[in-house]
Amino acid sequence: MDLLTIGAFAKASGLSPKALRLYDELGLLRPARVDPYTGYRYYAVVQLDRARLVAWLRRLGMPLAEIRAVSALTGADAAREVRAYWARVEAKTAVRRDLAAFLVTELTEAPREGTTMLELRCAAHSDRGHVRHANQDSVYAGRRLLAVADGFGAAGAPASGAAVEALRFLDEGDGVRPGNVLNLLADAVRGAGDAVRDVTEGAEDAGTTLTALLWTGSGLALAHIGDTRACLLREGELFRITHDHSVVQSLLDEGRLTPAEAESHPQRSLLLKSLGAEPDLRLHEARPGDRYLLCSDGLTGVVPDDRIRELLTAAPDPETAVRALVDAANAAGGPDNVSCVVGDVG
Repeated sequence: MDLLTIGAFAKASGLSPKALRLYDELGLLRPARVDPYTGYRYYAVVQLDRARLVAWLRRLGMPLAEIRAVSALTGADAAREVRAYWARVEAKTAVRRDLAAFLVTELTEAPREGTTMLELRCAAHSDRGHVRHANQDSVYAGRRLLAVADGFGAAGAPASGAAVEALRFLDEGDGVRPGNVLNLLADAVRGAGDAVRDVTEGAEDAGTTLTALLWTGSGLALAHIGDTRACLLREGELFRITHDHSVVQSLLDEGRLTPAEAESHPQRSLLLKSLGAEPDLRLHEARPGDRYLLCSDGLTGVVPDDRIRELLTAAPDPETAVRALVDAANAAGGPDNVSCVVGDVG
């Protein structure tokens, strides 16, 4: 068997030695031989095709977990998976392009006389579920503010309640321009973090997640931290617009877990960040017909995304939608508190 040193193999495959060492640790691309004395890695020439495919897929931005699955396939099967991945990328890119265009327009154009402002209609519902002894979630659905918080620890309920209560002032007064709304929302989230620290003082490992949307009259500003989520239903497609700050999500991002493995991972509920750390902040375009969902992991942990999309699509109004989603979580066992907020743009 013809062998190449790790340096020669890296040069021939387009992968760096550092990447090859990582892929060895992950079981994605094992060396053909490891020197028992020096630990030096050697690769077979016949491994070059697989290594080059891995390099190409990484340049596409494909996560390592998907690369592992694609590189185990051949011919048409592998091509089909690459085509499906790129279709998902293009769909997400199209949404981000629209949002970027919206932000540029809103920040540069002055309000026009007689412009018809969109309206937001919303509803919220929270339930203890079938297993937990208390509900540590808090929700809010007002004229301008949508929010969901998922408390944890001995003072989880006071923590989530304090976080949402600290944001309620945002629901008052007139709308604000998108150019100012992120600063306003960031200040409010910092105030919510202070309120949570006050009510959890002396309580070990207590805190809360927070996901909130603030309506400007023509768009929405998002603040997010933790593993509560915000999703957008647009033209029949469901898009997640938040990214979980959790151990499992980080393992998924690094390619160390597959989505199937993540569903049953023992650290599914372990957070990397909660309220008090720096939140994700961004603006989102709104279109008539959009439906936004904010929810705790009591929903997403037991109800698949496809089923959530079906229920959101079928519900004629936000109140029906939140009830149907909470009922679905409880029908799936209700192992956690479940909370949903739905807002319709019209």
